[in-house]
Amino acid sequence: EEQYRDGLLTPYLGNTYSGAVPLGLSNILDRGKEGDRILAVSYGSGAGSDAFDITLTERIEEVKDRAPKTMDLLRRKEYIDYSVYLKYRRCIRV
Repeated sequence: EEQYRDGLLTPYLGNTYSGAVPLGLSNILDRGKEGDRILAVSYGSGAGSDAFDITLTERIEEVKDRAPKTMDLLRRKEYIDYSVYLKYRRCIRV
């Protein structure tokens, strides 16, 4: 569990489908250090699949603080009701 926990964001976001691997990878990179090895794998309903074997280099330390941390962004989420959702989706005019 320790090896995959940081890459599993479903408890925070729900099922993001094709976004699950990039989001999980983003969270792993936020915490990564030189020498870490990451295996990112996805399988889609269209029978397509991808697998990436990534080894972090010393550059991870100089670049990982250039963007907001994934979990910091998730903690800023705001819950909205259905009418606000419809407004954002331009399904209703207010």
